[in-house]
Amino acid sequence: MHLPSLMLPSPAHLILPWLWSYLILVLPTLPALSSLSLCPSLCLCDAKSLFVNCSGTNLSTILIFPPLVTEFLDLSGCSLYVLPPLHNLWRLRTILLAQNAILEVGDGSWRGLQSLEILDLKGNKIGNLSSSFSLGLDSLTHLFLAHNLLHTIPKHSFQHLHSLEQMDLQGNLISKLQPGAFRSLTQVRRLQLQNNVLQSLRNDDFSVLQRLEFLDLSGNQIQDLPSGVLAPLHSLILLNLQHNKLRHLRFQTLSGLPAPGTLLLLSYNPWECDCDLQRVFGKLASLQRISLQDGEDLRCADPPALRGKPLTSLDTRLCVAETVTVLVITLTVAVTVVGAIVTAERNRKKGPRCQGSGMCSQN
Repeated sequence: MHLPSLMLPSPAHLILPWLWSYLILVLPTLPALSSLSLCPSLCLCDAKSLFVNCSGTNLSTILIFPPLVTEFLDLSGCSLYVLPPLHNLWRLRTILLAQNAILEVGDGSWRGLQSLEILDLKGNKIGNLSSSFSLGLDSLTHLFLAHNLLHTIPKHSFQHLHSLEQMDLQGNLISKLQPGAFRSLTQVRRLQLQNNVLQSLRNDDFSVLQRLEFLDLSGNQIQDLPSGVLAPLHSLILLNLQHNKLRHLRFQTLSGLPAPGTLLLLSYNPWECDCDLQRVFGKLASLQRISLQDGEDLRCADPPALRGKPLTSLDTRLCVAETVTVLVITLTVAVTVVGAIVTAERNRKKGPRCQGSGMCSQN
């Protein structure tokens, strides 16, 4: 029996136009088809936006290999203890790794991620940052490290973050900033350090942050502000120092702030209400470039007689009372001295009188 041929010869002039039309239609979709075909089985992929969403899945023991053309990768809430291999995702712009159990970030973790702009690591268990943590993150603009277990910020951890605009370090255990920790962050506009355990600051802690607009230091244990700590902040719009342990404030600290307009939050500190503090806030009201936003909530912690009273309700009475007290003490001392002099003079005049017999009698 003669079997029909499965391949019929076709003239070239009929095949070539068809092949050309096929390539025009198919070639533009190849990246999308590649993305779909390589999408990890537990994840959702959107080929058009190059979005890979694996959030909420248990990937703790599973290696995933996102398509190399992925631009947005969501691995939040995946029970990860270590970072998955992310090398060579050269188009990746955003990676979400929040709410995992990642303990550390090793050297070279971001190798090949030259396009990465947003890195979210909040809600993990990272206790330390290596000196090479930022290696490969030259394009990063937003870094979220909130609610980890960081105790300090080493000097060189952020040295490659030359493009960073927002840094979120809130809710850690940071007690001090190493000298030069923020030295490379010349483009940062928003720095969140609230709800840590910072006790003190140095004059040079923010020395390069001339573009900083938002600085949140609330919820720490800061007891004093050096007179020059705010001097480099030429662009500061909001400074939040609520819920610290400030008792006194130098007027020079605030008057040295060069920004053209800054909103200031200072309430919920244990202020020691005396004449000096009243003078500071009195002068502060005269500075047009600084606006105290929560003046009505400034309350005295000391002295005990004024505890809980709003500082604004005391107005100039603190200085009046202090002046009166000084005058009373001065007057008391003066009266005591004059009295002592008068008594001494009287005693001198009433000294013993000697009679001709040689016997002296006391009047």
